[in-house]
Amino acid sequence: MPKNILIIGTLDTKGEELGFIKGRIQQRGHRAVVMDVGAVGAPAFQAEIGREEVAWAGGTSLSDLQAGGDRGRAMETMTRGAAQVAQSLYAQGRVDGVIGLGGSAGASVGTAAMRALPTGVPKVMVTTMASGDTRPYVGTKDVTMMYSAVDIAGLNRLSRRILANAAGAICGMVEEVVETVAEKPLLGASMFGVTTPCVTAARAALERNGYEVLVFHATGSGGQAMESLVEDGFITGVLDLTTTEWADELVGGVLNAGPHRLEAAGKAGCPQLIAPGALDMVNFGPESTVPERFKGRKFHVHNPTVTLMRTTVEENRQLGRIIAEKANAAKGPVAILLPLRGVSAIDKEGQPFNDPAADAALFEAIRSTAVPQVRLIELDAHINDDVFAETAANILMEMMKK
Repeated sequence: MPKNILIIGTLDTKGEELGFIKGRIQQRGHRAVVMDVGAVGAPAFQAEIGREEVAWAGGTSLSDLQAGGDRGRAMETMTRGAAQVAQSLYAQGRVDGVIGLGGSAGASVGTAAMRALPTGVPKVMVTTMASGDTRPYVGTKDVTMMYSAVDIAGLNRLSRRILANAAGAICGMVEEVVETVAEKPLLGASMFGVTTPCVTAARAALERNGYEVLVFHATGSGGQAMESLVEDGFITGVLDLTTTEWADELVGGVLNAGPHRLEAAGKAGCPQLIAPGALDMVNFGPESTVPERFKGRKFHVHNPTVTLMRTTVEENRQLGRIIAEKANAAKGPVAILLPLRGVSAIDKEGQPFNDPAADAALFEAIRSTAVPQVRLIELDAHINDDVFAETAANILMEMMKK
């Protein structure tokens, strides 16, 4: 059955290459629709979705952009417009997969449109930027980045092979049929190495009771990915046992997930169980990378590439308020579970980050900030004790059934 594949690029500078990809897709029997996101120069051929339509979707006219001569503004507008058009086409059932082509600008526009689509929709971006830091382009979505090897500047024996591979990739993705299985309620869980025993035991309990659990490594991008899947409607309940990314966001560590972490489930009304897992630590790279301003703090070298810094009493007080405030804003059922004997494997008695005063400040801030609608449960247990994991799983299941 023919599929609808959206092709994104600039027809003034990449027309030959885009035409080649379009032809390869059509040879496979699929419908290829080109979206022209160029703002200057004459297009090589007429796109099914012209640059005028993209500009209007971005909030202004193409003629206004061209008259202004501001490349930055034009790119911002076309990026916004491409995402809007892609979303609209998908909602109409007219997009089964997306492929983009371009350098840094083309990758920015193309992947913005891809990130506007749900996880699971096939996405391929062919770009010279694929061999570097791809996080700005991929974000939390399943964007496949393909390195073009050579600059995207016309067709030659190498670029033809690479572009043909890309066209074949997107065609193969849209043609792939995933067998349907009995669907179970899908839950998201956050985990770190120092909370692994807790999350593993809780996950097992949930799976025994008919739930499917996706576990996200709380490394910044992991928390963002979980939030994104909640927003997209895939995840219907959250076991947020490891909120450590907020410590990095507050203090300045390298594994932060941004200021909106812990918001998606609340906005969606999804049941969520929150615990202050691993809020005793801020993450850095090798010891040599720790900023000078933290000199004199308590550190633990986790391995040669990861250095952990203990959070202070005041930082824990602030973290407690943040966690409670995020829970207070939830539209759905929410509970906070406090492990009074420690929040990570290295925070328990006898371990390097054991600091009863810091933990006490964290717990007290949560108690004093949480509103009555937030169910607050305290356990005289460590976060990695079996009783804590079992309690967390049971509370979430109770909320899921209401």
